[in-house]
Amino acid sequence: MARTAPSAARPAARGGPTEPATAVFPALGTTATLLTADPARAGLTLSILRAELAAVDAACSRFRADSELSRVNAAAGTGPVPVGALLAEAVEVALRAAELTDGAVDPTVGSAVVALGYDRTFASVAAHAGPAPAPRPAAGRRAVRWDPVLRLLGLPAGTALDLGATAKALAADRAARRAAAAARCGVLVNLGGDLSAAGEPPAGGWRVAIADDHARPGPEPGAGPGLPVVSVRSGGLATSGTTVRTWRRGTRTLHHIVDPRTGDVPPPVWRTVSVAAGSCVDANTAATAAVVLGERAPGWLRSTGLPARLVRTDGSVTRLGAWPADGSDR
Repeated sequence: MARTAPSAARPAARGGPTEPATAVFPALGTTATLLTADPARAGLTLSILRAELAAVDAACSRFRADSELSRVNAAAGTGPVPVGALLAEAVEVALRAAELTDGAVDPTVGSAVVALGYDRTFASVAAHAGPAPAPRPAAGRRAVRWDPVLRLLGLPAGTALDLGATAKALAADRAARRAAAAARCGVLVNLGGDLSAAGEPPAGGWRVAIADDHARPGPEPGAGPGLPVVSVRSGGLATSGTTVRTWRRGTRTLHHIVDPRTGDVPPPVWRTVSVAAGSCVDANTAATAAVVLGERAPGWLRSTGLPARLVRTDGSVTRLGAWPADGSDR
């Protein structure tokens, strides 16, 4: 699946002599937002973003029967499958995330999320009733047979890959870099809360509002507490959370972030976690890992040195590293 973090950072309009051009459209099961510092180059950056999203969907979607990832998952237990360059990059990014988080973020959760009921696009999952699931722990990254030289990918029987924790962030990074280089101006790509900025930003940087739901961001900055705004000049910013993309099975409310070790949703500790990093991939990896790690998340995030903002289920806020203070802290 193309996992969408339900918590999202939303670009906020900023004043100035020339407003960035903005394009918003559905993609990868979420909303894509593109900001281009030079409006004259907006057509070029939009075409690059659309092409990148189409390529990532064809390579990495768990919901397309004709995707490369679906072909790999269908061949589990039968031997290695040759894959293209883009899926190879996505697999290496996912395996790196698993290593850096000691398995808190792991691409072999495909069977686990299916067991929880996330076996179709989210709109269909939310409308589909079913019994309470039996959690299925992930096989773990070491079960993946990957030859990066020959680009051969193999899985043991019963194992399926889900690149949702990293592929959308990778798409944001790739698109932002390509678009900024081609347009020779600042570009910000936001894929449902996974943000990547490249090129020369507007004066003062891109002002980004942090919200639980990118589709319903709440009051504008200055309209009241609870919606902090940060400035992003380059790199990535991602917010992961557990309150929006949910569904019911039996008596349980489930969400898309799964602890690979248990195959179940983690205990409810953090409502949202926002992290800034040098890339959107690293930011989203850390934010997702923090939700899974629960009470251990602050210590782990401190060890990374990444700026982070964690909101508990009761609304209390913990800021780490260089994350700025905001009016919603209590």
